[in-house]
Amino acid sequence: MTTSEFDSYRPPEEPRRRRRRDRPDGREKTDGREDGREQGNRRHRSGLAPSTSDGGREMAMVPEPQFSNTASDSYYGRPIVKAPPWDERVAAYLVCGGIAGGSSLLAFGAQLTGRDVLRRNTRITALAAAGVGAVALVADLGRPERFYNMMRTVKLSSPMSLGSWVLAGFSTGAGVAAAADVDRMLGEKLPLGPLRGMLRAVEAPAGGLAALLGAPLAGYTAVLLSDTAMPTWNDAKEDLPFVFVSSASIAASGMAMITTPVRQTAPARALAVLGVVADVVATRYMEARMDPVAVEPLETGRPGMLMKWSERLAIAGGIGTLLGGRNRVVAAVSGAALVTASAFTRFGVFYAGKDSAQDPRYTVEPQKRRLAARRRAGITDDSITTVR
Repeated sequence: MTTSEFDSYRPPEEPRRRRRRDRPDGREKTDGREDGREQGNRRHRSGLAPSTSDGGREMAMVPEPQFSNTASDSYYGRPIVKAPPWDERVAAYLVCGGIAGGSSLLAFGAQLTGRDVLRRNTRITALAAAGVGAVALVADLGRPERFYNMMRTVKLSSPMSLGSWVLAGFSTGAGVAAAADVDRMLGEKLPLGPLRGMLRAVEAPAGGLAALLGAPLAGYTAVLLSDTAMPTWNDAKEDLPFVFVSSASIAASGMAMITTPVRQTAPARALAVLGVVADVVATRYMEARMDPVAVEPLETGRPGMLMKWSERLAIAGGIGTLLGGRNRVVAAVSGAALVTASAFTRFGVFYAGKDSAQDPRYTVEPQKRRLAARRRAGITDDSITTVR
């Protein structure tokens, strides 16, 4: 008789009736083969197999998992959800998208109010930020053709697909508008020839297009993050876009205050003060509405430190803008604080989402609470626990 490591999981079974055959001497004769169930019973009696009260039921091959505060208690010591393979280049793209989107809105306002220096600087800032962000995104993808593949179709249910088209349309409008201002700044010395007249004709519509796509560019990345299975990102899906848009407004205002003389930065200063209020309120409101476990990565460790300093710098930059924004040095320092605060917010959210994938507690406990809430509400005909 041979045994294997799996025999210990086989429960004892009742023996089958053995066939009887007559022998010449009149005694009964068996077929010489021992029933498998009898073998299991014999192994059980000899201590090779665990006992069971129900021989007709299959035994579990894997023990019931128990979750605590460490990832080692998940299935085979692995996290329940897999974090995306994104690094700091994606976080840099989040920051650049906010600066580009907010700067295009400021540029359009300057275009309408005749603030030429503010319009020029914010247009160039928008184009430069979009370019740096696009380079960071393509670098993270690994091969440039992967970005081209995303442009082959439009999928309305995919934030990545829509975001790619938003980035492409925004970059086109911002590029045309910035080219017109750069040409003027250089005294029309660019070798444009007959294209200069065409550039002047499409400059204003191009600036309007960039402004129209500015808010989606600044906020679609929040939708992209919250559309994943990362517990912290997914739990913040209803409020994270507002945090990103308000963060974009203070980043763009800060860049304008750094690059533009104070005589033309009145719209940027106003947007900065309003943006600081909106950013602080939106962030705190988001954290208050999140699950008490899913919000922990935003409040602890490296992400927690970044989020705390983001709020401090935003408030300091807002106060400096409000009280001393007409002074060139104070305006520049306040603007730098606002840009840094915006970057800290996006890096903090980025790191928190990735950290939340490492501990199964952030996945299991919110799911249990959502399931309990559904049962209290009388929803008992399904087992959906992953969405609210």
